[in-house]
Amino acid sequence: MTSIGTPLSEADLFEAGRAAREQVPRSAQAEYQPPPGRDPLGILRTQHESRLPWLVELRIERMSSDPFAFYRGTAAIQAADLHAGPNSGAEVIICGDAHLSNFGIFRSPERAMVFDINDFDEAFSGPWEWDVKRLLTSVVLAGRSLGMPPADLKAAVVDAARMYRDGLRNALNLPLYGRYFTPTDMFRRQTLDPDFERMVKRTLKQSEKRTSARVASRTLEEDADGSLRFVEQPPILTRLEPEMRPLIDQVFESYRRSLPPNIALMLSQYTVVDVARRVVGVGSVGTRCFIIALADPTGDVQILQLKEANLSVIEEFGHVPPAFGYLDAELQTEHQGYRVVGCQRILQAVSDPFLGYLNLEQYSFYMRMFRNRNASFEIAAMNRNQFTTYAQACSVVLARAHARSPKASYAAGYMGKGDSFARAVAEWSHAYAVQAEIDYDLFAQAARDGYYAA
Repeated sequence: MTSIGTPLSEADLFEAGRAAREQVPRSAQAEYQPPPGRDPLGILRTQHESRLPWLVELRIERMSSDPFAFYRGTAAIQAADLHAGPNSGAEVIICGDAHLSNFGIFRSPERAMVFDINDFDEAFSGPWEWDVKRLLTSVVLAGRSLGMPPADLKAAVVDAARMYRDGLRNALNLPLYGRYFTPTDMFRRQTLDPDFERMVKRTLKQSEKRTSARVASRTLEEDADGSLRFVEQPPILTRLEPEMRPLIDQVFESYRRSLPPNIALMLSQYTVVDVARRVVGVGSVGTRCFIIALADPTGDVQILQLKEANLSVIEEFGHVPPAFGYLDAELQTEHQGYRVVGCQRILQAVSDPFLGYLNLEQYSFYMRMFRNRNASFEIAAMNRNQFTTYAQACSVVLARAHARSPKASYAAGYMGKGDSFARAVAEWSHAYAVQAEIDYDLFAQAARDGYYAA
């Protein structure tokens, strides 16, 4: 593990970031060179080795729909490519998979609707630039899918990079408490463009259907004995093997021990009703994932999601060692679920109170609420104005997430106030988008040729 080291003042960190330009000029962030021996298809096949074999085909199918869908499932490939490139020399807690579709809205414990990063499977301590480059590359690929003219798209990517720069500096002007607990409010009418506001309202309306109660009503039915059971919808929703059902109570008790006392006490009054496998996402397809129906003494049902946590691609394929000082070193080594939960709580201003973790045999898991009015913005339905504004909003959220780490001031000093960094990473992202499209074509052909067949 690397270490945060002796604490420096934020002013000292800012100056250290400025000084780092001598060793790693900001212009160096523009150049993308494929690393020697690059094997993107081999990386994906390596990932498939630990996945449920009967779901690998579904993962391939989802990633095959277009280059942006492929990109969503290839954080491991990009981590390996980023490892070979320059970085300024400072780590923060990063999302590890900060593409446009991994931001969205959800309901806070106080019942407010907030906008934030919403996927943390790959979160880790790592170079802050890696998140920026992954986000901006997703802007390029998604913008191309919308048919944006090249000049407009280039401007949109640079603007998103500028918003990250400015967002980080603005966040660093807040006291630490404000950086950690001020959620991103996209819904203040006085600050919203009317066109963008319409999109926000549409997404908020869609989120009303994404609740535990709705999942329960649509996926559970009464057996002859009156007990509730999940209704199979293969391959998305399938019943758990009978021999595994006795393990669930053990899993639930292990999970409760990782929770704050108030949540643990509340959940002690729930009963496990049923469990089913459920496929989610694009990159996550094939990992071990379940939904668990719980009933309280009144008969109200809550749905939790139990999801497998593997090594972050930042560590496994990006070869970034864990850093001391961010998470508990022992727990981080023993529980990948702890890593996911810990990083999520750092990166989000408000988080799911049900976040917890456990190990079962050789597998690590984390638990969270399933369907809490969480909804992603539908990129394919955006017009150009909505898309560019959305990309900027994601950049600000990412900056605020990074601002919670001790070395964020270093990043701000490295970027400075000018456009050198913004233009450089925008150029890199266009170059890497070309690489991703080439990889997509190779992937699609390999899938047709049966390269990924068991």
